[in-house]
Amino acid sequence: MNRSARLLAVLAVAAALLSATGCKMLKARDQLNRGVQAYKGGFPEKAIEHFKNAVNLDDKLQVAKLYLATAYTSQYVPGAETPENLSMAQQAVEQYKAVLKDEPQNSTSLKGLAFLYMQMKRFDEAREFYKKSISADPNDPATYYSVGVLDWTAVYKDTADRKSKEGLKVDEEMKGKRDQKLCEDIKGANEKRVDEGLEMLQQAMEKRQDYDDAMIYVNLLYLRKADMACSDPEARAQDKKLSEDWTNKAMDARKRKNEAEAKKGGGGIILDQPSDQSKSK
Repeated sequence: MNRSARLLAVLAVAAALLSATGCKMLKARDQLNRGVQAYKGGFPEKAIEHFKNAVNLDDKLQVAKLYLATAYTSQYVPGAETPENLSMAQQAVEQYKAVLKDEPQNSTSLKGLAFLYMQMKRFDEAREFYKKSISADPNDPATYYSVGVLDWTAVYKDTADRKSKEGLKVDEEMKGKRDQKLCEDIKGANEKRVDEGLEMLQQAMEKRQDYDDAMIYVNLLYLRKADMACSDPEARAQDKKLSEDWTNKAMDARKRKNEAEAKKGGGGIILDQPSDQSKSK
């Protein structure tokens, strides 16, 4: 076989490979579309099979992995410890991480993974991925809010556990020398987390006007801050006052939101106006 013939043979093989690859990509897209239709139609099990087929046909089709992860997540029931349920969560984790392997800054995957970890009560991992998603998408107020909520959750749980060992309820004030060490221990373990939570919630409120849910958690974090004032009654009183102020702000923001929604709802119906003839009667 001369050189020209060999070159033609190589080109023919390459063309065949490209054709096969293109065919697989088209089939993958078709499976993806079928999966989306099944998911929207309320058939998540069928959707999962279509999304799996799409990923198998085209491993670079990241959107198929994201849809597959979302479908698995939708089938996961928080708190149910059955092998089937845990398998759904694990498979969702694997698909999200498969996307991050090629696209470490994919904010959809980072947020999806963080949300799933929160549902699984793996709070430290949820916080880690929410913070990573802030780096990838710094303009989403909900992400800052989620970190603030996780910070409050961690502080509340740690405080409740430590107080319970001393026979105290979580909101019971620590008084006297007996509780001084306990208060200092709680402060040492949680003060930075409280400060971070307040900072994150402030960022969330700057990016979303009247973010009433964020205001509620600012109120709750100031209660934790007041609890850690230890031997400083003035600081405790100030933090409790701030907590009360943020409660009022949240109530006002929610009231404004409800009023705005009521106005939108009321605009959907227009009463018949009287005709000129009826006006003259």
